[in-house]
Amino acid sequence: MIKILFLDQSGQPAGAELCLLDIAKAYRDQCLVGLFADGLFRQLLEENQIPVQVLATQAIAVHKGSGWLQGLSSLRQLLPLAIRVAQLSHHYDVIYANTQKAMVIGTLASILSRRPLVYHLHDILSADHFSSTNRWLAVTLANHYASLVITVSQATQAAFIAAGGRPELSEVVYNGFDPQVYHCDRTQVDTLKQQLGLTGRFVIGHFSRLSPWKGQHILLEALESCSEEVTVLLVGDALFGEQEYVQSLQTQVIERGLQNRVQFLGFRSDIVPLMHVCDLITHTSIAPEPFGRVIVEAMLCGRPVIATQAGGALELSNAGIPYWLVPPGNPTDLAIAINQCQAEWAQVSAIAQQAQLEVSRRFHIDTIRQQIAQLLHRFEPVIDASKTRSTKPVSAS
Repeated sequence: MIKILFLDQSGQPAGAELCLLDIAKAYRDQCLVGLFADGLFRQLLEENQIPVQVLATQAIAVHKGSGWLQGLSSLRQLLPLAIRVAQLSHHYDVIYANTQKAMVIGTLASILSRRPLVYHLHDILSADHFSSTNRWLAVTLANHYASLVITVSQATQAAFIAAGGRPELSEVVYNGFDPQVYHCDRTQVDTLKQQLGLTGRFVIGHFSRLSPWKGQHILLEALESCSEEVTVLLVGDALFGEQEYVQSLQTQVIERGLQNRVQFLGFRSDIVPLMHVCDLITHTSIAPEPFGRVIVEAMLCGRPVIATQAGGALELSNAGIPYWLVPPGNPTDLAIAINQCQAEWAQVSAIAQQAQLEVSRRFHIDTIRQQIAQLLHRFEPVIDASKTRSTKPVSAS
C-alpha cells in the first residue's frame, strides 16, 4: 500500500484540516502528517491514532495577501523546514500538500528528495482570497512540480485553470462525510438548548471562523428584520489575526440592540449537537466558497440551510440538493428567506429531510476515499515480482 507524507500549515482544525483527517484515517498505518504549527488539530489526529509530527517551532511569516518582498524574506525560515521535510519524505512514496504553504515547502522537498508531489487545493485562487503574487506562485509551482492537483469543487478547479493552471493536472474530488457522525440523541439536544437559554426561541446557527469574508455581519444586519424570537448562534472564532473583526461584530450587536438575540460561542468541539439545536443554519460568505463543508454538515444533521449563491454552494444546488440560495452580501434577501422558512416550517422541514438523504448518498466518505485511492494508485511503488520469489531449492522426487 502507498505510504504518504501529508503536509499542512495549520494547527487548528478548519475545513481543509477536517478533510485531511478523513483521508488520513484510511492510511493511518502508512502515513505521517507533518504540521507547521501546533494546536488542536494535532490533538485531533492523535485521538484518531494518526501519526503526526509538528515540524516547525514558529509560524511561517507569510499569508494570503503577502507580496514578493515578504515572501523572499521568509526563505531563511522555509529552507531548513523544506530540508527536514525532504529527509522525512525518503520514507514515503508521495508528498501530499494540503494547504498553500504546505505546497511551497512540499515543492522544495520534492525537488530535493525526488518524491512525487500531490497538491490538494481547498481554496479558490481569486483576487477575493489571494494576492496576485500568491496566485502566481501556487499555479507556477503546481504546473512545474505537482504530479496531481486535487480540487474540492468544480468552482475551485475552474479558478485554478483561469489563473493559469494546467487543466490536465486537476481532478475534482468533493469532501467526504460519514453520515453516522451527524446523528444526535434528542435528550442531549434538549439539554444543550436549555443550557444555552434557547427554549422557545427560533435558533439560527452560523458555523465558521469569524472573518469578514464569511459574512457574519450580514447575518446580524438581517436579524434586525426578523421576529423577536429569532436568536443567532455564532459558532467559531477568529483565526489568522482577525480579532478586529470579532470586535466589530460585538460592537454591531451592541449598537443595534441585539445583545439578547446573539450568542458568541467561540470555538466548540460539540458541533453536531449544536447544529441539532438550531432550527436553521445560514452560510453567508460574501466571496465564493471553495466547497461549503458546513452546508453539507448542516444537511446531514437534517437542518434547513440558507446559503449564498456563489462558488461551491451552487454545485450542491445544481446537483439537485434542495436548499435556499440568496445573493452574497444582501441582508434584505437573507432576512426574507429566514422569515419565509420560519413561517412555512412544516414544508421547510420536509425539504431538509429530502436534502439529508441526498447528501448522505452523494458525499459518503467511503465513495470519496475510493476516488482518492484511485488517484493515488499511480504513485504506488512497483514491486519486482522476481525478487519476491522463493530461492529455496526444489527437492528431487
